[in-house]
Amino acid sequence: MKSRLLHAFVCAALVGVSFLAHAQGVYPSQPVRLIVPFAPGGSTDVLARAVADGLRKELGQSVVVENRAGAGGLIGTEAVARAEPDGYTLGMATVSTMAVNPLLYGTARVDPAKQLTAVGSVANVPVVWMVNPAFPATDFAQFLAELRGHPGKYSFGSPGVGSLGHLNLAAMNADLQVEVLHVPYRGMGPALTAAVGGEVQVQQDQYASAQSLIKAGKLRPIAVAAPARLPGLPQLPTLAELGYPQLNALGQTWFGLVAPAGTPDAVVRRLNDAVRRALAEPALVQRLATLGAEPDTGTPQEFTQRIAQTLAANRKIIETAAIKLDE
Repeated sequence: MKSRLLHAFVCAALVGVSFLAHAQGVYPSQPVRLIVPFAPGGSTDVLARAVADGLRKELGQSVVVENRAGAGGLIGTEAVARAEPDGYTLGMATVSTMAVNPLLYGTARVDPAKQLTAVGSVANVPVVWMVNPAFPATDFAQFLAELRGHPGKYSFGSPGVGSLGHLNLAAMNADLQVEVLHVPYRGMGPALTAAVGGEVQVQQDQYASAQSLIKAGKLRPIAVAAPARLPGLPQLPTLAELGYPQLNALGQTWFGLVAPAGTPDAVVRRLNDAVRRALAEPALVQRLATLGAEPDTGTPQEFTQRIAQTLAANRKIIETAAIKLDE
């Protein structure tokens, strides 16, 4: 009797192992959910939908984009962290969600290092430094001279206290040795409106959303944070060219994919491979280019390292500028 029971147990165990191996081998066998921690229509959402289309072709499954906005990206990021680590829930990771929120809100709600697994980077989006057309400068040298000659005279509009724009301003003030005042708004839209109207004189924004204002002459570009000059603005130098490589690196907005911690390594590798293949397709590359985004792929380990490096850089900025959410 014991022998038969043992035999039955072993057979059942082997069947279970075989089923699990088969299930892992055919991943994905059902639709994948991609959570965007911001509202529809923004740059993160638009980029996520472009990437989702590419992943559908590579994975052979639907990739459904789900917007879970709120609390500066915390709500959507929490949803990813709490999901089953089976590869069927992914999240769009941004500099804000991975390398700003943990520093300002703490890690009580989401600790990216412990609750999320890096799948891979997706794209870089350049950020353009701009001024109101009435600002007395047409190039970076004049811009710098004007700011240094009139400390505290000019102001900068950000999407809010603790936003990337706020951190970039703090870094700009420190690295350029200038004093530009911070004016927080409730979102990037109102901040851009204030810059166009002259309520603030200095502005930074992603090229994707700023290019229409630049083409219309409503804002004047001064420099760009990007790996290379932009095809649409070939005359505009990068901050690295101008001698500020750190500002150039900090100013670039990166995006990537994450999964819940504990997602099997084989699944993460499968997803990473799918992302890399999707972003090598000319049609998707061109689609990202219309957003001002450049594909940026790498291994999960490389993305993990980039997150850590950005966290360290942002921690230094926040501590030096004493940035707090209750400002």
